[in-house]
Amino acid sequence: MIKKPITIQISNGLEARPIAMLVQVASQFESEIYVESGNKKVNAKSIMGMMTLGLDAGDSVTISVNGADESEAMNQIEGYLTSRG
Repeated sequence: MIKKPITIQISNGLEARPIAMLVQVASQFESEIYVESGNKKVNAKSIMGMMTLGLDAGDSVTISVNGADESEAMNQIEGYLTSRG
């Protein structure tokens, strides 16, 4: 298992479209991927779960990844969340 704090740098935060893109990235991997913010922990492959977090640019989250392809999954998720797109 890999666990890493990440600061969201997507300019508009995680609105509907960036969340859909994040779910697509996460769904490519076999590993379990969770996003933690405050006292909430949701599956990164769940659009509805991710929408409940209401994350903005500059917010910090903890990403936890567990599975056979966890290293690649973490790299892709981190790359997406820290892009300034």
